[in-house]
Amino acid sequence: MALVNATGLWTGAALNSTANFNAGTAGEVFIDERDRGVLRRLAEKIAFYADRPEEREKRELWRKHNDLEPTRPIVFCDPENGWNEIITEDQLLCRGTLARRWEIVMRKEIFWVEQMKDDKVIEPYFDIGYTHTEDDWGVHIEQLEGKGGSYVWDAALKDDKDLERLHAPVFEIDFETTNRTIEVAENIFGDLLTVRLVGIWWWSLGMTLDLALLRGLEQMMYDMMERPELVHRIMGILRDGYMKKLDYLEENGLLSSNTDQYVGSGGFGYTNQLPNEKGTGKIITEEMWGFCESQETVGVSPDMFAEFIFPYQLSLLQRFGLNCYGCCEPLDSRWHVIKKIPNLRRVSVSPWADLGKMADYLEDKYVFSMKPPPSDLARSAIDEAAIRKKLRKALEITSGCRVEIIMKDNHTIGNNPENVIRWTKIAREEAERVGDDTKRAST
Repeated sequence: MALVNATGLWTGAALNSTANFNAGTAGEVFIDERDRGVLRRLAEKIAFYADRPEEREKRELWRKHNDLEPTRPIVFCDPENGWNEIITEDQLLCRGTLARRWEIVMRKEIFWVEQMKDDKVIEPYFDIGYTHTEDDWGVHIEQLEGKGGSYVWDAALKDDKDLERLHAPVFEIDFETTNRTIEVAENIFGDLLTVRLVGIWWWSLGMTLDLALLRGLEQMMYDMMERPELVHRIMGILRDGYMKKLDYLEENGLLSSNTDQYVGSGGFGYTNQLPNEKGTGKIITEEMWGFCESQETVGVSPDMFAEFIFPYQLSLLQRFGLNCYGCCEPLDSRWHVIKKIPNLRRVSVSPWADLGKMADYLEDKYVFSMKPPPSDLARSAIDEAAIRKKLRKALEITSGCRVEIIMKDNHTIGNNPENVIRWTKIAREEAERVGDDTKRAST
């Protein structure tokens, strides 16, 4: 079983972490006085920024946007792997393992508000995730790392006998380490930021990454033609496993609202449409944003996607109060399937999707989560004129939609942090120009 230092996909230990989940590991939950001083100075800055009227305005902007009220396009830039080129190891002042992890998280928040200046809300919180161990599906998937995050793997399901070993993921929560981590955070930040225990246990419930890892990406596609019953059997096991996990998390009060968290493949979840009305004291999936994607099946026909993947995703998404769908895969050819998702609200429009078709499909009935190409930021200096031209054209095509401009999936920013700063400035200017034009048209 693998130790997970924080809930969700991102562990907070890596520089390219997006989430602010920072539980420690047993034996490392200690921060000395020197590091404590560094962290408190950073927390003081965050507390100052979080109290500004601008943050309340941004929070309300996201709320209106997610509730499908008309707003200017919203801009959010997450450099992802590019964070390694913005906050480098030699810039960190803390020496301890946990302290350096927390320092990274806070320096990113400060860079967002002081340098990038997008629409990300700076909140007065310091979130701690559960330290827990979680196994795979009962089989070992050997992963061989390549360069720049690429990898190949040895698929675990080679014959029908291997299927007998599959079971729902089993996980154990280390409450002692989790509580100790909260205690340390409270001691350092308690008078400056609200320390919260946040239980968000997944990024995507899409299952096709699991399928590809278990069976092999190429073999998965052959199976859809040659062994369709096998694909259905595996997808059923995956669906039932995630159902069991969600049931356990609900019943034991381990879920948290994600209405002020990053949700889906871009954007934040602020909304008035997911209130905690059950009065049980526990968050249930019905009060949360759900999310699925299926990037691994980008080479699969819409009909095969509808047969082998979507029904199993739909079973999970039906549990959630609002839903996001999609990441890097283009959805214009699958929209007739995707639109059947109940409570669908945020739809990813990747760089490979047909913007015009997606604008016609989504109109003002969904959040149009536009993903400009991250390659625009991958050079040593960005082409500002070309970026502005592309963004302006895209915003013209999507006029009338509820648009958010989300820069993400960056493997590099050309070793130049100024690239994300300049891109965000251009995106904000174009978004505000649209907002100004809308105001003039309505008066």
